[in-house]
Amino acid sequence: MAFDPHRMRFVVLGVVLCSFNLHATNIELPRTEGEIVVDGQLDEEAWRDAAQVELLYEIEPGDNLPARVKTVAYLIEDGANLYVGFAASDPDPSAIRAYLRDRDEAYDDDFVGIVIDTYNDNRRAFEFFSNPLGVQMDLTNNEAAQGGQWGKEDDSWDAIWDSAGEINDDGYVVEMRIPLTQLRFPASEGIKTWGFDLTRTYPRREQFKFSAVPLERGVNCYLCQIGELTGLADAEPGRDLELVPTVTASRSESSEDPGFDPMIGDTTSEAGLSVRWGITPDLTANLAINPDFSQIEADVAQLAVNNRFALFFPEKRPFFLEGADYFSTPINAVFTRTISSPDVGAKLTGKRGANTFGVIAAEDAITNILFPGAFSSDSTTIEQSNTAFIGRYSRGFGDTSSVGGVLTVRDGDGYHNYVGGFDARWKVDDRHTLSAQYLESETQTESFDGKGTLLRYEFDSRHWFGNLWFTDLSEGFRADSGFQSKVGGDQIRFSGGRVWHGEDGDWWHRIRLHTGYRIGHLEDGTFTDKEVSMRLGVGGPFQSWTQISLEAVSELEEGVIFNMQKVGLYMNMTPRSGLSLEFWGQVADQIDYDNTRLGDQIMIQPSVKWNVNRNFLVDVRGIFASLDTKEGEKIFDASVIDARLTWQFSVRSFLRMTVQQSKTTRNQDVYIDDVDALSKDIGRQLLYSYKINPQTVFFLGYADQYVDEDRLDSLTASDRSLFMKIGYAWSL
Repeated sequence: MAFDPHRMRFVVLGVVLCSFNLHATNIELPRTEGEIVVDGQLDEEAWRDAAQVELLYEIEPGDNLPARVKTVAYLIEDGANLYVGFAASDPDPSAIRAYLRDRDEAYDDDFVGIVIDTYNDNRRAFEFFSNPLGVQMDLTNNEAAQGGQWGKEDDSWDAIWDSAGEINDDGYVVEMRIPLTQLRFPASEGIKTWGFDLTRTYPRREQFKFSAVPLERGVNCYLCQIGELTGLADAEPGRDLELVPTVTASRSESSEDPGFDPMIGDTTSEAGLSVRWGITPDLTANLAINPDFSQIEADVAQLAVNNRFALFFPEKRPFFLEGADYFSTPINAVFTRTISSPDVGAKLTGKRGANTFGVIAAEDAITNILFPGAFSSDSTTIEQSNTAFIGRYSRGFGDTSSVGGVLTVRDGDGYHNYVGGFDARWKVDDRHTLSAQYLESETQTESFDGKGTLLRYEFDSRHWFGNLWFTDLSEGFRADSGFQSKVGGDQIRFSGGRVWHGEDGDWWHRIRLHTGYRIGHLEDGTFTDKEVSMRLGVGGPFQSWTQISLEAVSELEEGVIFNMQKVGLYMNMTPRSGLSLEFWGQVADQIDYDNTRLGDQIMIQPSVKWNVNRNFLVDVRGIFASLDTKEGEKIFDASVIDARLTWQFSVRSFLRMTVQQSKTTRNQDVYIDDVDALSKDIGRQLLYSYKINPQTVFFLGYADQYVDEDRLDSLTASDRSLFMKIGYAWSL
């Protein structure tokens, strides 16, 4: 590489800056008696006593280069709250990307934040981020979960904290107040030591990320590399008792046979109560009495045609989201959406030293059951109650290693499902990790049981990576409190590849070559499926990622092995501030499962997210699939469109219109069984939301559903509903 005097001056400047901040990531946290008003201005006297940390390192896409812009963070506490301030300089403040959005939706913006490992054990952390307008994003980071160097970040967790931001002539300022009651940390007297990092995301031609600490690429953990802060002497978080009464009211109408049967409706109103009690800083109890577990936001629409297995929809209910990572296991044995309509629910989660545990108990009014299989899955709902219990325990040792167990119970009238077993994760060193899980299940409907086994080896380094998986789920295995749609055999998977990192000034910043192999068999050794794949991805300008994939797939269906070739293309980019484009497309041989034959499929999934201005967001996603016979006859055309228009009045309130359309047309002449030539439905939702915090909320909405099942002249209403919800969080 040619000598670049400008780059050399840049590196020398970074070395000089580092020499004056050798201890910046091992800081003492001062305490203040002064008042701090969170308004986006660091003008209170208390900030003068705060510890100052400069974010010196560019960790993405650069490899610990000196940061391109200056960011100074300020930290101080008052015994009950942790205060964090950021002064984020910018040579061109007009280029700052900041839009008014609902919480956890500003990841494409400029933002700053803090990562806190309150146990300082490199296992779990809380993350608090804010964009320049004060839009909040809060996450948990579970280092032991699958997810590579960065662990597994989950933004479904919501804390109650304050943030404010303001753009000025020098860049922007962000202030945060994080109550200690929102954190879990060891109950101890005296000075506390927490792991911490401070970060800034700076999206321009690329999405630059700056950090207070240098991070070594190829080390398979993030939290083991962050700094430490000490302080919070004898900090008392209080009783941390939070009461959230809720009132809901709704008017619903529906028809069993749209267009023929009249709409029948009823009006309901209910009151409920949720209680959260921080028994100690590291032990939390939750209780929900007659809770409103209705889902406010519509799930993202998915394409279900020519799909043999159940679709997965993530959990969104706050009661189950808090501490959800405490229940995760390599095999998905816990999926709380299976607890559908509980009259009462209780949860206890905590961490004492190296011991982490969680318990959930609920009385569910209905019983949802997923029937897994080797070639397809099915589901049903039984109108009878069941008692659900979930217990999880793990004990940590070494560096993010652990052993643990899980037990789930669903018990109803003439039905039960029990699942129990153990798991282990051994982080051998910074590059090698071993994981294992063994489960047994017993189910009473027709009385059968089964076993599940998982073994995994992971390797990560700066330039090379690899994974080896083995799973074996017997035909009788059922995890009715989890989500496991495919059982009845084993799977062996291998993947590995090479990563190249660009130099500063290159048009590309990363190239990733991924190869994979997968093969499956039934319990008797019968071959079921095989896949050989290769993917080549390049990260380039406009925050883009382009990936080409090639797959050779063999699959057993109805006693016939079908061989298929698939070619795919994935692209995403942000060509300008506020505009994100994404595209996935595939041309492939594909089995027509309804008629057991091979066809030619074209599938594309485009999406556009456009911030028209600071308040108005257009988010449109589509899935379009077409399957033809090898002779060129049409089998079906299918499409799903999910369009959401949001006007964000402030960080607290928005009005959103959601329209979802699903349409499938079939050529009846090429189907063995009778099918509808047309299946179409449109769902609409208009939602107003006002949130003072994640628990103090007001929702008002209207939703309807229209269908056309090949027998009606036009779309006909099948469902209508009007609903309202009010919740208020009382902290004692």
